[in-house]
Amino acid sequence: MPIFSVITPVYAGGDAYLPETYESVASQRLPAGWSLQWVVQEDGKTGKPLDQLPDLPWISKGAGRTGGAARARTLALHRAAGLLTRALDADDLFADEYTVSRDIEALAANPDLAWTVAPCLDLYPDGRLVPGPYDPEPGRLPPHFLAEGLRRGALPVMGTTATIYTDLIALHGGWPAIPAFEDVGPLLAAEAVSQGWMQEKPGEIYRKHPDQSTEDPEYDDAEEQATRVAIVLDRSDALRDLGWTWRPGKPATV
Repeated sequence: MPIFSVITPVYAGGDAYLPETYESVASQRLPAGWSLQWVVQEDGKTGKPLDQLPDLPWISKGAGRTGGAARARTLALHRAAGLLTRALDADDLFADEYTVSRDIEALAANPDLAWTVAPCLDLYPDGRLVPGPYDPEPGRLPPHFLAEGLRRGALPVMGTTATIYTDLIALHGGWPAIPAFEDVGPLLAAEAVSQGWMQEKPGEIYRKHPDQSTEDPEYDDAEEQATRVAIVLDRSDALRDLGWTWRPGKPATV
């Protein structure tokens, strides 16, 4: 039975919305024959966030030394048993109960593709849902479309909407060790060596709230921002310059 893995990093004090994220993950309806695995990794070893979650066979809990979301995700990657993997932050939600199913079906219908992305809706404290400003047209994306958008200063999608073959994430070493923007790393690395698909329907609800990491003043430091983007683009460019391409050896099926 093929598995779809969802990786969620969480830390003590940043787990206020984790029960809602659990409900969102648990509600997913997958194609017949598929199963879901939720890999939750505490960034730290308090055990408090993990204690909020039930002990169920499809939930894999882990903890490690504090090092930020990128390290937590990468530490969790070795437990991801899925053919496909997607990241979901502990304060965010899937857009609806068929979000994961749509990604599986898109890759099954296009066996040469290695990843999907989707529109994202920003959820504001007053309940408003606002779409992103740069969403591409749905369908097969042109080569290097996302990297070139980022180079122009307008990344068209959120990295956390990406579903990628797990082997391809592992091949690139997981998530880059940067303090933010790490979710874009595996996506642009995948784009550099393979083709992907833009979904028509939203794939994520991104919660805006005062305690999120992007509200930290250091997140807006111009020098650090430029460095984060450069690290992601440098890896993407280096992979693209190799002239090597990747296709799934065992494509998803439904």
